[in-house]
Amino acid sequence: MNTTSLQHNVVLEGLDAPWDMAFLPDGTMFFTEKCNGLSVLTPSGDVNALLGMGANDTDVSDYATVADDLFCDGQAGMNGVAIDPNFDENNRIYVYSASNKSDPQTNRVMRFTINDDHTELADRTDIVDDIPYKTAPTDHPFGTTGTHNGGRIRFNPGDGYLYVTTGDNHNAELPQSPTKMGGKVLRIDTDGNAAPENSPPAGFDPRVYTYGHRNVQGITFHPETNAPITAEHGPWHSDEITVLENGGNAGWDPRDNMAGREDCPDGYCGYMPNQNEGMNRYERANFMPMTDFDTYPDAMPPIWSNNGWSQGMTSIEFLTGEEWGDWNGNMVVGLMGIGFGGTPLGQRIDVIELDEDLSVVDVTEMTLPMQSGRFRALVQAPDGSLYTAMDGVGTIHKLTPGG
Repeated sequence: MNTTSLQHNVVLEGLDAPWDMAFLPDGTMFFTEKCNGLSVLTPSGDVNALLGMGANDTDVSDYATVADDLFCDGQAGMNGVAIDPNFDENNRIYVYSASNKSDPQTNRVMRFTINDDHTELADRTDIVDDIPYKTAPTDHPFGTTGTHNGGRIRFNPGDGYLYVTTGDNHNAELPQSPTKMGGKVLRIDTDGNAAPENSPPAGFDPRVYTYGHRNVQGITFHPETNAPITAEHGPWHSDEITVLENGGNAGWDPRDNMAGREDCPDGYCGYMPNQNEGMNRYERANFMPMTDFDTYPDAMPPIWSNNGWSQGMTSIEFLTGEEWGDWNGNMVVGLMGIGFGGTPLGQRIDVIELDEDLSVVDVTEMTLPMQSGRFRALVQAPDGSLYTAMDGVGTIHKLTPGG
């Protein structure tokens, strides 16, 4: 795989943890900030604040709409955003956010309509209201509330359904639970109903497309087959990319007193053994595998595991267009960099070449024309450019092939 030279410019800066982006065909960009809300950047360069989070102790006076129940905490807040495939007809957009509208608090997927000049939202409809949110701290690394929150939402251009990724909340029961929506990928229609083609095991909520996940923050679809592919954080080892299978089990099961394990802190073995100390990543994986094939021999196998490291893999996208040269049709994945126990920091974007069987052929680290950082989101815009949100420094960059 040859490398492609890139140009870049800063599209927005001074943001508060930008988390996700979605584009209209004319280049209009909707973007979320975890603790601020939803805004839109017009092709002329104007920024309109659309949805403020009234439950936060922040100034929401600039927002046309304020939702008093929405809040941010830990990894939770205003996360994913998606645009309806029929936006030209219905002006609908969707967001994923933590909400205190119910007790206990949950994550919700909300549908809105937006006016024609993209200045105001209306018609809020909560199409999913029962995605678990971590309400109490636990004795784990990153053990605060709001942790392992998932949050990416994407429409599959092939089947037209909305895919929703969720996290395990440091709750060992969620990934393999048939009825609780943590540690899952949901596939639903625009009203929140299960896709009729979903085929989870008997007794599962029909919205479940796959289960047994840890914390999926990236999902994309193959440009030719529309196969769904996820990027997922590993537990001090093995960030994984997985091609999803309808009804499949990703094999994450951090319950204690299973697979030769004993009791674990607060009933969650997800960082064991030596949860607060470094150790060989392969030894750790033997004790607490990301995909437990011994317990679940039919689990979906990952196609890539980041050389056994966990470096905070979050976002995933395909590059399409002849302007990308040898990278046309390749997959890109963003890593935020989590240096722990000797783990390399690894803040980067990797370009991954796949063959017709969706097996990994080659991996190249993208040579960046700007300083690296926490790459929270990667989205290809209608003009073919790759946009990336860097949440640590609060910027959104535009990467364009050619130099």
